[in-house]
Amino acid sequence: MTQVDVRPQAGDTVRGVPAPGDAPAQGVRGKGLGGNSVGLLGSAVIGISTVAPVYCLTSTLGSTAGEVGLQMPAVFLAGFLPMLLVAFAYRELNKVMPDCGTSFTWTVKAFGPKVGWMCGWGLVIATIIVLSNLAGVATSYFWLLAGEITSDPSIAALDDNKAVHIVTCLALIAAATAISYRGMTATKGVQYTLVGLQLLVLAVFVGMALSKAGSFETSVDFSWSWMNPFAVQSFGAFTAGLSLSIFMYWGWDTCLTANEETVGAEKTPGRAALIAMVVLVGSYLATGVAAQMVVGSGDQGLGLANPETSDNVFAALAGPVMGPALGILLFVAVLASAAASLQTTFIPVARTVLAMSAYEALPASYAKVHPRFKTPGKATIVAGVATGVFYTVMSLVSEHVLVDTIYALGLMICFYYALTAFACAWYFRRELTSSFRDLVFKGLFPLLGGLLLAAVFGKTLYDMWDPAYGSGSAVLGVGSVFVIGVGLLLLGLVIMLVMRAKSPAFFRGEVLTKETPSLVVED
Repeated sequence: MTQVDVRPQAGDTVRGVPAPGDAPAQGVRGKGLGGNSVGLLGSAVIGISTVAPVYCLTSTLGSTAGEVGLQMPAVFLAGFLPMLLVAFAYRELNKVMPDCGTSFTWTVKAFGPKVGWMCGWGLVIATIIVLSNLAGVATSYFWLLAGEITSDPSIAALDDNKAVHIVTCLALIAAATAISYRGMTATKGVQYTLVGLQLLVLAVFVGMALSKAGSFETSVDFSWSWMNPFAVQSFGAFTAGLSLSIFMYWGWDTCLTANEETVGAEKTPGRAALIAMVVLVGSYLATGVAAQMVVGSGDQGLGLANPETSDNVFAALAGPVMGPALGILLFVAVLASAAASLQTTFIPVARTVLAMSAYEALPASYAKVHPRFKTPGKATIVAGVATGVFYTVMSLVSEHVLVDTIYALGLMICFYYALTAFACAWYFRRELTSSFRDLVFKGLFPLLGGLLLAAVFGKTLYDMWDPAYGSGSAVLGVGSVFVIGVGLLLLGLVIMLVMRAKSPAFFRGEVLTKETPSLVVED
């Protein structure tokens, strides 16, 4: 179906702000997305879905326990703190600029086009990495679940066949792309079911784990010391656990990326993000505590840190904790979690690309939306194709490279979250003395959150230099995770230089201007 270009023309306005061609040409632009498509609950559900709580727990509980032992719940809380502080920055910026470009648009307004472009690139490349990883996990659990249902190990073993795995993975990516292409209404309907299933299964697991606490040799009695981050044995172990914890919260900002399609665009997305964060930290704490009580955090037997099972904790605990009948629900929940997140994670990448194109930071063709579904059609399809190509190439080249690419993800997350937090404090700097609330929520909280994430970024960058980080592979003696992480950022810099030559107006600050007055919020 033919798509239409929705670049605003002179005279168009967006919630009272002049578009390019009017004077002054400094306002944010409408993109033609389907407004009022999702409410507060739907927005919060989409945020939770993108994080994929069940998938994050099964893949991260073991490694976090291996780093910090019984202090895992404390590290979950520590990882929640910078995410919460950054969420306040997103909320405040969204109130004055409800733009689907989020981090890209806001950092341009605060720091100028070059910093903003790189911030947008950080979000886009992080999302592509996550999409490929989610597709791979969903594929593995698809065949694992099929083997469990049929009681046929040979079916589960099909996942080990590279050709079958890649074809299945591409099919799942295509399905997720198609759902996202059809708009927020289709997305929301699927997500209610999948997120509800995840949270229900987690509640059943927590309840049954608590009821069986003390039943296994590795069981441990609850202690409030588990909530003390200062009890972690070393700073290195704490930062390693913190990096894993931060990854577990990534994706809540999808609520904000869908702001132009949300009822009450100025306030609803920020509230939804905070609701999603509270649900996530509650789920993580409850599951972490229950899991430690029932099997402990050691590296023997069913212990969470056992290297033989730590990369997929729920697969090991499903039978012992929930029994063979209910245990299969955990497999279903992990598959649902990865599949749901695969579908919603297309939202931020497609809408960020749409915004970058609408503001002339990327080729004009990406600024087109589907006339019927009101979605960034071309951007969504290109994101799906890029994800499929990326995963296929990485799988065929080297499993080590694929693993190291995932490890490099934390660098991208800290990069664009920290920039967005700093953008909030700087953009509102003249308002910080207006009231105590402005000082805290527009200044202190975002600044502290940005500093915490910048510190994690620096420490991760330092650790990545060591070839032992990630898969253990190296390039000329330098850890391949470092090479991949820094290389992807440098690739963005190269693309930015190319776009500067092709689209000088944006990079001269003529499309989105730096340090302009806030967008007027209508009642």
